[in-house]
Amino acid sequence: MSKPDSSKPLTYRDAGVDIDAGEELVDTIKPMAASTRRPGAAGDLGGFGGLFDLKAAGFKDPILVSGTDGVGTKLMLAFGTGRHETIGIDLVAMCANDVLAQGAEPLFFLDYFATGKLETGTAAKVVSGIAEGCRQAGCTLVGGETAEMPGMYAPGHYDLAGFVVGAVERTDVLPRTADMKAGDVLVALPSSGPHSNGYSLIRRIVERTGLAWTDCAPFDEKKSLGEALLAPTRIYVKSVLPLIRMKRIKGLAHITGGGLTENAPRMCPDHLVPKIDYQALNLPPVFDWLQRAGSITDEEMHRTFNCGVGLVMAVDPLVANPLMERLANEGEAPFVIGELAPA
Repeated sequence: MSKPDSSKPLTYRDAGVDIDAGEELVDTIKPMAASTRRPGAAGDLGGFGGLFDLKAAGFKDPILVSGTDGVGTKLMLAFGTGRHETIGIDLVAMCANDVLAQGAEPLFFLDYFATGKLETGTAAKVVSGIAEGCRQAGCTLVGGETAEMPGMYAPGHYDLAGFVVGAVERTDVLPRTADMKAGDVLVALPSSGPHSNGYSLIRRIVERTGLAWTDCAPFDEKKSLGEALLAPTRIYVKSVLPLIRMKRIKGLAHITGGGLTENAPRMCPDHLVPKIDYQALNLPPVFDWLQRAGSITDEEMHRTFNCGVGLVMAVDPLVANPLMERLANEGEAPFVIGELAPA
């Protein structure tokens, strides 16, 4: 067995890192990032840091709100189906909806994309989804990190993390716990499906059924199972932010990991709890199928999945109907799921 030539000059590419591919990706995604520019954005993609001017964005006495998140094992569906175009929307949504729950407007976003071998076509599809998510959220993509790390990931696999910074005027910070009282109405906005939570259990259920991602979805005959379960997470910023600024909302809960059981109480003061009428949820077909196929108890469903609810708002009973009418006029489908009650 011959020994490797120890005299041959080595390059970074010999070690598995292709700088040229990274530069090619940056050139590809620059127009995508440019499409997300908004008032306050300053500088171009490729600098050492992203710049943002709060005054130019119209803020007078702002508090900054930061958030970071990923999309969990929903990535495994993207790998299994070869569909990478919408997973970036999920990434932005998970971060943007979180800062919205504090009353904040998402201002700028950064992403972290890590992989063993950079496939520029796949990475560009992911970033195109991130750019679309930023446009939906009204924030600008100011930068990110692409890490090519040979040996760290299985071939074709990657990981994602997102980071958002938003701002809210000091007088608009949520939740307004001092204003909350028993009898406040819980108004929900529907999800598009599981969003980005519960996918480890979803994959276990699909494995039990023996279905392939390419098979027809049992709950949606127009789509394959993989396509249906990859429905991107909804972004609620443009519908809800005006209501926050009108002070129509006392508290917001983004329903993510932990479901309604764990997330709805997070907006409440110690003396109040959300009293949820689970019969009002009208479980969407995807969740009905998951529950039946996995023999999942109601309790487990409510603390694992959003069960059709992506966002919950606590509002005064006097403004509940006008608020719902306004949301309906903007294409939303709000519905009441309960009220606040004494703890």
